[in-house]
Formats: sequence, structure tokens, C-alpha cells
Amino acid sequence: MSETEQPGALDGVTVLEAGLLIQGPQATQLLADLGATVIKIELPGVGDQARAIVAAPGHDRRAPIFEACNRGKRSLALDLRTPDGQDVFRKLAETADVVVSNFMPGTMDGWGVGYADLRAINPRIIFASGSAYGSRSDDGKRRGADLGGQASGGILTRIGDGTVPVVPIGVLIADHIGSQNLANGIMAALLARHRTGRGQEVEVSLFGGQIFAQATELTWTSFTGHLPKPPGQGHALLPLLYGIFPTMDGHIALVGAPDPAELYRVLDRPEMVDEPKFNTRGFPPEVLAELHEIFNVAFATRTRAEWIERFQGTQIRYAPVNDYLEVLDDQGAHDNGYLQRVDHPEYGEVVLPGSPVRLSDTPATPGVVAPKLGEHSREVLAEAGYDNATIDQLAHVGIIAAP
Repeated sequence: MSETEQPGALDGVTVLEAGLLIQGPQATQLLADLGATVIKIELPGVGDQARAIVAAPGHDRRAPIFEACNRGKRSLALDLRTPDGQDVFRKLAETADVVVSNFMPGTMDGWGVGYADLRAINPRIIFASGSAYGSRSDDGKRRGADLGGQASGGILTRIGDGTVPVVPIGVLIADHIGSQNLANGIMAALLARHRTGRGQEVEVSLFGGQIFAQATELTWTSFTGHLPKPPGQGHALLPLLYGIFPTMDGHIALVGAPDPAELYRVLDRPEMVDEPKFNTRGFPPEVLAELHEIFNVAFATRTRAEWIERFQGTQIRYAPVNDYLEVLDDQGAHDNGYLQRVDHPEYGEVVLPGSPVRLSDTPATPGVVAPKLGEHSREVLAEAGYDNATIDQLAHVGIIAAP
């Protein structure tokens, strides 16, 4: 840390991450951005599976998933499947604050580095795990990934108008929500430890995260005993001026209009102002369907930019429907630090995700570079008290990989 750089909120917190792909690594990415030291434990010669998922096989060997979830971490290539590797991990855990894993439930226990094993040597340790379906049911024994969370949690049935085949959501949403839940649980456990002096176990799953993400819709179904109607252009539980509509050159989201008459005037439909059925706090399904037909025609008469200009100074809530290139170029995203334009030592100037969290006194400091496999093996073990001869021997027999 430079003299001018402020310490992060989690400065002094050491995290051992035995994670792969997204759920575990993205959770610790947030912790790293907030100041924690994250030591990423990876299998020698293989590493996190995300390293092998490249941008364009045969053409672009950069690994976007790995880069997105592992910036600013330290990589220790250590074989946890071996007794010697497990000994090293336990030694590191003696002084660590948090262990994070998103292996299959029971994997870390089988290696002798589960919560019970680590708590015996460090009662302050926080052991956080993310799984696909949770560890307390038979489903927890099944292997899973993001799409399993999407499917089992029900979110895939809430796409479109009910006339198209069920398709995956185009982002790894179950993984991303799972990672945020995992990070939240870890920070809550750190706060509790500050009061009690004791660590604890934290557990989240992709399945559970999808249920929590749909709390309103599932509660409605629980109360009524019915499935919500397909969302169509809006949301089945929001009978409001709310939805996505086509313009001449894209789409725009109408996110609300406190004064419907104001919206009708902006849309050049002043005759609707005096129609009682179009001026209520909530609209019956048949009226909402009529409004959507009117809006589909009205919004298509101008470009997205023209509508945005017309909405300026009104109470109408709106947002352009951006594609990824437009998001990466969004000035507001850069101004807020959600995106950062950086000079990457290998890739040149690139735009990378920043931090979604803004703190006034202990600001987040997003990393820029993800570590090479085993890049920090020697220095991490030296800091843990291993001498050069022992480190060389561990490297010689393949327990660690070190440059």
C-alpha cells in the first residue's frame, strides 16, 4: 500500500480461497476490493478451471471469467489432495481470518481441512462455503453449476411472454447472486467475531440465492396459490406503467410515471389524459394490455435518444436498454467507479469492472491484474515461516508450484 493510499475496510483480514469459477472467487473478489488479502489456493499445473475458459479458443487466450473474479489476489499453487498439501493449508489457516470454498459439500472435510478441522487449530476462523443446492438435503450430493440454480429456483419460467421455449438467462446470475450472498455472510460473521471472539461457519447456495432473489414473486404465489402470469413486456405483479418498449433504433424501459397524464402528453397522445381507465393507480390486465399496444406504436416513432431528451425534466422514470458495448461506454458507470479504465500490463488499456460498493472513509480499491498460477507461492509460504529449503522440496515433489 502506498503512503497516499487509504486502508480498505477489510485491511488486515486474510482470506484463504479454495474456490473456482465464480461463486467463491467473486465473493472473495469483493473482499479483496475492500482491502482483504486474498490468497487463492489452486491445483498445481491446472489452476482454477476459469483459466481454461478463454475469450476465443484458438484466437484469444485471455480468460475473461478468471480476470473478472481474481484481480488483485495472490496465487498459491498447492495440492490439497495430498497430506503434505493439507498440512501447509492447516498451517496457513492458523493465522488466517476466513476460508472460502465452493467445492462439492464434504470435499474440504474429506481432505481434513473442513470447518471442524480448522476450528480446532484456530477458533476465530470463519469457514464460508458456497454450493449448488445446499448441504442439508439429498440434492446437496448432486454436482451443479449456475444453470442448475437458475432451473431449480424457478427464475427461468419468468422470462418472456410464455410463448417461447424456456431458455437460460444470458448471464451467470445464480453464480453472481450466490457470490454476493457469500460475501455478505462473511462480513456478518466478521462483525459477530468482533463481538464474541469466535469464528463460525457460513453457507450459501446457488439454489437458495435464486429463491431469495425472487422473494416477492414466491410470496405472491404462496399467498394466492397461483402462478403469476407471464411477464410479457413488464412484470406480472406490477399493474403499472412499467415495461420495455421498442424505439426506432433499440428499446427503452419505462420504469414508472407518477402522473400518467404527463406520460401521455410526452407520447403525443393527449386524448388519453381524459380517459378515466388510463388514469388510475393500478390497471386491470385488459387495460394494461391496451396500454402496451398503444406504447408499442408510440415509442416506435422516435429514436431512443429522442425519447430520453423528451423525458428530461419530467417525473417519468426511464432507462435505455443497453447492450454490453453501451454499458462499457456508459459515462455514469465510469463516474461512479462501477467500471474502471486501466492500463493492464499484458493487455494494454482495457475497461474492467470496478466495485459496486462505495465507502467514504475506507474506499474500495479494485485490483487490476489477476495472478499467474502459483505466482505468489514462494512468498506466501515464506511469510508463513517456511524456509527456502522446505519450499524447494515442496516444489520438487509437486505439492506446490512456484515460479
